[in-house]
Parts: sequence; structure tokens; C-alpha cells
Amino acid sequence: MTIWLSLCGAILLVAYLLGSVPTGYTLVKLLKGIDIREIGSGSTGATNVLRTLGKGPGAFVLCIDCLKGVLAIFLVYWVFNFAQSQNLIPPNVNAEVWQSWMVTLAGFAAVLGHSKSIFLGFTGGKSVATSLGILLAMNWQVALATAGVFAIVVAISRIVSLSSIFGAIAVSIFMVILHQPLPYILFGVAAGLYVILRHRSNIERLIAGTEPKLGQKVQTETEESASPAS
Repeated sequence: MTIWLSLCGAILLVAYLLGSVPTGYTLVKLLKGIDIREIGSGSTGATNVLRTLGKGPGAFVLCIDCLKGVLAIFLVYWVFNFAQSQNLIPPNVNAEVWQSWMVTLAGFAAVLGHSKSIFLGFTGGKSVATSLGILLAMNWQVALATAGVFAIVVAISRIVSLSSIFGAIAVSIFMVILHQPLPYILFGVAAGLYVILRHRSNIERLIAGTEPKLGQKVQTETEESASPAS
């Protein structure tokens, strides 16, 4: 049993490290030599990269951050399949139940890694793209339905943060409607609340009417200093 628990612990550690990969920070640092945490919302996620560098880099970060979530969940599936083939799972362990809980815990670990990256002094993004990747690996119907809510809200409002909040709320609803396992429902509720909490500053700007809309580009300090004085 000790070996099995150690293996499960290793899965969660790797899932956290996958989530911690600082995609947005690294890309902006390579292309502009600046720290994206000091620009715009301070997030390292795709939206802030979009406003800072444009659509191409923003889309790249979105895809990679989403992939981090997918890989974290696929890691659980792979390890459980390998463990079953090698008879590593203790006889008193219900593999199906354990797998659903480990998928949920690995998802939490990846979300935490993205927003509290060990490589960035425990700072990071708001975990929306990584959460989407996790949902895709958990249940693609829930993921697509949630993405649909996000797309509708962003098409109407042109505000990414508002769309993310609506998506975070919708996850739990779709988990219940599509009769997902209890651990997955709990992930939907907890991850949704976490994403909303990560958007506290955005909510304040939404209330104040100052939240930037899609397409508004953030001006870096270098660009500001180079601009002519008014």
C-alpha cells in the first residue's frame, strides 16, 4: 500500500509541475524581454498575453496552457492502466473509484500549479485555459458546453473576464446535468469558485466599468516611455 500511495503522490506532484510551466511569462520574456506580471492585469495567462503581444502569441499560450491540463489528466489514466497491467494496485483498492478521485485531485494540482507556479515565486495566471484542458480530458461534452457559454458571453460583451466567470459557473451545472461522478462535480464546483476568486480584481473593474474589452492592447512601460509627451 505504501508503494501505491507514493505512486499517487508522484502523480499529483507531476500534475502540479505541469500546471506550473510558465508559458505566458516565458513567451513574453523571450519576445519582449519584459515581465508580463508587471503589465495589464498582472496575469501570465492567454488574455494578458493577447493584450500585450497580439492574437498569435495569445492563441499559442491558450493552446499550451490548455494542453497542460489535458496532460495532467492523461497522466492519471496512463499510470492507472500501467499499474493494472503490472498488478501494482493493491487488492483492497477499487481502481475505478480511486481513478475518478485521482483525476479530480490531479486537476486541482494542475490548476494550482498554473496560478501558483513554483517557477514564478508562486504567482501565475487565472487557470481558465488549464481548467478547460482538464475538462476536455474529464468529459469533452462538459468542456464544449462550458466553452459554448464562454463564447456566447464574449461575443455579446467582448469582455474575456466576464466570459470566464460565466464559464466557471456553468461548469458545475453541466457536470450535474450530464450526470458526472461525484468527484468530477466537486471539481467543477471548487475549480469554478477558485477561478472566480482569481478574478477578484477583474470583478472590481467590471463593477467600476473599467474592465478592458477584447482587442484592447496593453501598452508596456517601454512603449509608454517612447511615446511623445502630450
